[in-house]
Order: sequence, then C-alpha cells, then structure tokens
Amino acid sequence: MRLAAGTALVLLALPLAAAAQEEVLRLPSGLEARVHEVLTDRPAGGGLTYRFRFVAEGFEGGEAGLERVMEDLEWLCVTYALPRLSNIGPRPGRVVISLADRPSEFGVYNPAVIQVFEAYRPEGDTCIWEMF
Repeated sequence: MRLAAGTALVLLALPLAAAAQEEVLRLPSGLEARVHEVLTDRPAGGGLTYRFRFVAEGFEGGEAGLERVMEDLEWLCVTYALPRLSNIGPRPGRVVISLADRPSEFGVYNPAVIQVFEAYRPEGDTCIWEMF
C-alpha cells in the first residue's frame, strides 16, 4: 500500500480489542457484524479520521440493498463508533464506517471482497453523512 506524502496510517490498540472482535452486533438489516479493525489516519488536508471496519458474513452488495446498507452504516456509526471515540484519543473530524463480507487488508484491492463504506462527521450524539 502506498500512502501520499504527509499521510499516516496507524492501527489503534483499543482496550479489549480481542473481545470487541468477538462481539456480535445485530444490524438493523438483520445481518450480524463483528469489528475487523479500527484505524486512524490524517489524509492530506482532511484532518483526523477514524476508520471502523466491520465484517458481516452473508453481506451482499448491489443497488437493491443500498438503503438497507446505509441504515446499517449509520447505525454502526451512532451506536458503536461514537461511544468509543473518547476512549481512542482526540476527537476526529471524520469517521469512516465500512462493512465487508470478509476480512481484507486495508488499502489493498481484492475483487473477491464485497465492501461498502461511508464517511460521517461526528456531531454530538449523531453522525452526519458526508459524501466523498
């Protein structure tokens, strides 16, 4: 993976990270997700960003489930990511939530992995969707 100059990517060491990965999160769509990893970076000019990456076996992409997936991503941001921000470090300007059908290496294209992601601005106790 090649990063642009001035960009740092760090895997966050969260307390009880192993336990968090085993925690099953029941999504509004009915899928069950687990935390894959949490990353932080500072894209050039983009400010501090936390990336919460989730895996849900049985997740299928495509246009038909887009509304359902958007609801799942927002739910993960509000109910999982936001409550953990103060335990991670400085408050980020952006939170990116991703959901995939299987674990994958961040930043490495794998055509076998179905993945969606969205960016949110944390504001109080809610996540404001931001288009890329």
